Amino acid sequence: MIIWLASYPKSGNTFLRSMLSGYFFSNDGIFNFDLLKNIKKFPDFGVFKNLGIDVSNENEVVKNYINVQKEINRRDGKSIRFLKTHSALNDINGYKFTDLKNSLGAIHIVRDPRKIILSYANHSQISLNESLKRVIEVRTLGGLNDQQNQSVTHVGSWSSNYKSWREFKKTGRYLLIKYEEIIAKPEETFVLILEFISKLTQTKLVVDKKKLNNVLKTTSFENLQKLEKENHFPEAIQTKDGNYATFFKYGKNNTGKDLPKSIITEIEETLNSEMKELGYL
Repeated sequence: MIIWLASYPKSGNTFLRSMLSGYFFSNDGIFNFDLLKNIKKFPDFGVFKNLGIDVSNENEVVKNYINVQKEINRRDGKSIRFLKTHSALNDINGYKFTDLKNSLGAIHIVRDPRKIILSYANHSQISLNESLKRVIEVRTLGGLNDQQNQSVTHVGSWSSNYKSWREFKKTGRYLLIKYEEIIAKPEETFVLILEFISKLTQTKLVVDKKKLNNVLKTTSFENLQKLEKENHFPEAIQTKDGNYATFFKYGKNNTGKDLPKSIITEIEETLNSEMKELGYL
């Protein structure tokens, strides 16, 4: 069954996937970029194409979200399947993104939107003002012309994305994790996540301390930067000069306080209620 790793872009999803893939898909907990292949994105072209779905037709992709999830669960049997998504949990053209028959639960990662601005600008090679616009406005990602050749993802705005997944709380299968908590308290936060997964799967949690320690060590921001310098990170965006934008760039240095005052003001006014709800204001 599927456990969703849901977030707005640049909110720490890759950080969490690194920790989970190191813990669940390695023998020793030592992380490397290849392990991320065990946690795929959704929607992605792979299974859709295998089912004969026309991935060039956005409506056909959306219409078959549930069918593809059924196929993933059929193939996996009783195994857990972590899936990363930046999609909002909304109906699109009358079709649901997912349902409780195909979803075991959701781990929802959120991040202070002021911190997203700088990371998003760097990742997408856009201006701070364009990054602000993307965070505030409802939008999509990907498409056939995308660098990474991915299906369209209906992201929404930072606000609508956050509020849509918050609805999953009603199921009792929801865990909200702040990016800031992963950074400040990685061990405590990751164990909380492992406990949640254990609860969803109705299994007894026995933490492998050696693997845990190795995961924490090899997924530190400093080590992720080191890995990126030594090996190309496949999710980095290619720049106009043919190089790749650094994915693991700012880390703890991105406080969200160095933005132009006009951008900070607009973010805090536009997203005031959600930021207060999350304790960011």
